[in-house]
Amino acid sequence: MPIVTIQDFTGVYAEQPFMQGLRELAASNGDIHWLDCTKIEGTDCYCDDEAQDALNKMMDEAVATATNTSATSTPGIHFFDNGNYHYMSMLWTDRVQEPFDLVVFDHHPDMQPPRFEGILSCGGWIKEVLDHNKFVQNVIVTGVADHLVEEIREDLSQASAAEILNRVTFIRESELSAVTLEGFSPDRVHLTSHSTPVYISIDKDALSTAEAATNWDQGSLTFEQLAKTLKVLAENRKILGIDICGERARDMGFEDTAAADALNNALNEKLFHLLTELHGIQ
Repeated sequence: MPIVTIQDFTGVYAEQPFMQGLRELAASNGDIHWLDCTKIEGTDCYCDDEAQDALNKMMDEAVATATNTSATSTPGIHFFDNGNYHYMSMLWTDRVQEPFDLVVFDHHPDMQPPRFEGILSCGGWIKEVLDHNKFVQNVIVTGVADHLVEEIREDLSQASAAEILNRVTFIRESELSAVTLEGFSPDRVHLTSHSTPVYISIDKDALSTAEAATNWDQGSLTFEQLAKTLKVLAENRKILGIDICGERARDMGFEDTAAADALNNALNEKLFHLLTELHGIQ
C-alpha cells in the first residue's frame, strides 16, 4: 500500500464517514497520515512563506514516520481539502527528484501570473512549478473550460511569460466527449507512449456536478473518463504521486449540504480504492 496523507485545512472531512474511517486507521497504520492543518494561518487560496514552512515541516515528519520504507522515495497519495489548497501539489512535487510530466485534471488552468510577487496561490501554482521546478518536463491539463484557455494565453502574453506555454498541453472541456467517442481516454493516449514518469494532480471541479460538489464552478468530466485515463497512465508510466482536492467549502451554502457531503464521500471512497489499485500496477 502506498503512503496516504490527508491534510485537513477546514474540517470538511468530518462530514464524510469514509474519510473519518481513514482518520481512525491513521492511529494504528503508519502508512496513513492525518495532518491537522486547521491552525496554520495564511493558507486559504494564498500560502505565505511561514505557512509553507509549517506545512513542509509537518509533511516531512509524516513521511519520516512511515512504516513502508520502500514507499518513502515517492510522495504517495494525498487528499488536501477544497480547491483553495490546490497549491499543495507544488509542495508535494517539490519532493520529486527525477524528471517528470505533470498531469492535472482541473476546470481551471491554475497558471495565473501572481498578483502578489512571491506568494503561492491556488490559481497560479502550475506556473510556479513550471518556473521553478527543474525536474518538470511537460504539463497536461485536462478538462479546462474553453474560454479560460484563451484567457490564460492572453494573460501570460501580457506578463511576458508566454514561452512557458510551449511546455503545456490543454485538453479543453469541449474535447472530452469527442476523444472519448473516438475510443480514446481524455488524456490523448499518445501522450503516454514514452517513459517519463508522471505526477498526477486532481481537482474534482473538473468533474460534473453529478459526480462531486465543490467550491468552484465545475466541468463535465465523468468518473468513468477519469478512471479510464488514470488506468492508461498507470499501465504506461511510472506514477510518482497522486493528489486529490476539491471538497466543498464549509462556509459555502448548498441547498442540501448532507447530499453534497454524501456525494463527495462516495467519490473519495471510489478514488481511494482506484488509486491504491493503480499503485499495484507499478
